[in-house]
Amino acid sequence: MSGSGARPAARPATYGQVFAVREFRPLFGSYLLSTIGDELARVALTVLVYQRTDSALLAALTFAISYLPWLLGGPVLSALADRLPRHRVLIGSDVARAVLVAAMAVPGAPLPLLLLLLLLVSLFAPPFEAARSALMADVLEGDRYAVAISLTGTVLQVAQLIGFGLGGVLLVQFSASAALLLNAATFAVSAVWMTLGLARRPAPVQDAGEETGRSLAQDTASGLRLVIGTPRLRAIVGLLWVSALFVNAPEGIATPWTLELQDALGATGLLLAANPAGTAVGGVLVGRFCPPALRDRLLTPLVVLSLGGILLAALVPLVLDRGTTAFVVVLVLLFAAGLGGACSIPLNVAFVQAVPSAFRGRAFGVAVAGLYGVQGLGAVLAGVGADLVRPSTVVALSGAIGLAAVVVPLLSLRRSAPGPAGGDPAHVACGPPAGGPSQA
Repeated sequence: MSGSGARPAARPATYGQVFAVREFRPLFGSYLLSTIGDELARVALTVLVYQRTDSALLAALTFAISYLPWLLGGPVLSALADRLPRHRVLIGSDVARAVLVAAMAVPGAPLPLLLLLLLLVSLFAPPFEAARSALMADVLEGDRYAVAISLTGTVLQVAQLIGFGLGGVLLVQFSASAALLLNAATFAVSAVWMTLGLARRPAPVQDAGEETGRSLAQDTASGLRLVIGTPRLRAIVGLLWVSALFVNAPEGIATPWTLELQDALGATGLLLAANPAGTAVGGVLVGRFCPPALRDRLLTPLVVLSLGGILLAALVPLVLDRGTTAFVVVLVLLFAAGLGGACSIPLNVAFVQAVPSAFRGRAFGVAVAGLYGVQGLGAVLAGVGADLVRPSTVVALSGAIGLAAVVVPLLSLRRSAPGPAGGDPAHVACGPPAGGPSQA
């Protein structure tokens, strides 16, 4: 198990050391392929639905369907990553998605069938992501795991941009069916790559000697009880959720905020891109170049930067007149806030260190389902607020309230820190078979 009980390295691991681990390469490659394929497929389906129905609502719902399984059944579906051998969950999920997406590419398929197939494809995302994340923590020892987390976070931002751009090119040059076929091909290649590159391991619950014959609902409940009942895990997940609630809220009002800053609706994309760009750069700086001990010390400053940057960006209209200069300053401050998003790296490492491998999948589902939920809630609340007051006021409140709200989970995380001997409260509270969340 990665991280648990390992002595922290004095220096950060290198990318070469991470890629030297044979099993990491297919895990990383499949993540890159599936992300690119998913984003280009979202673009293709959204455009296809809009062309057929001329309905912006249906197009938006099509885009949102892929996130629905995480909210409705993420913790339950993620438990499969603990009940079954993880390599089988990964390979089986990709094979199923390749077949389903290929079926979606059939020209003239009825719209209700397309939406049903999209929902079925999306149901395989929670078990796949839970198995991939848990297995990555198993195969990477020590600081290699933290560096891998920063690397995959950066690649996620790049892959999304490639997927969106490639989807647009395919739609112009070919058709939505071509984009969907390419997405199906990414799943097929990923499945073959993992079949050849991953070791065969037993199901984690069997390997840990956990009780057999339990239902999926019982396994899901055990992961939820662990997260809620273990102080350190509760503090980690609480900090993730609270910060995500307020950091992501401004995205929901990006368009009216842009118009408040300057008369250029097309600049909304720049406003949305500034924070993720900072997160990508911060992930590289903190994950690759900061020693492990320094990362831990930077956690609180990074959390404060992520919310404080948003607060300062919202106050720019009080200092500068509306126009290009004010907009550029806001972009710089949002980029700085994105740098603070690198706080997820030490949090993810703490997450994995706190739990045995056998419970990572189901607890991962709990954490990610909550993240999707609070991000959506934050965007909705920001939208409601922007109908009542100026968008910049809503953003300022997000930053200020967020800074106050993270104090409690930060203090709880400090109080629950492992002792000098390396023991972790999760192991004491739940016994050797128990486990907890994976990285979110």
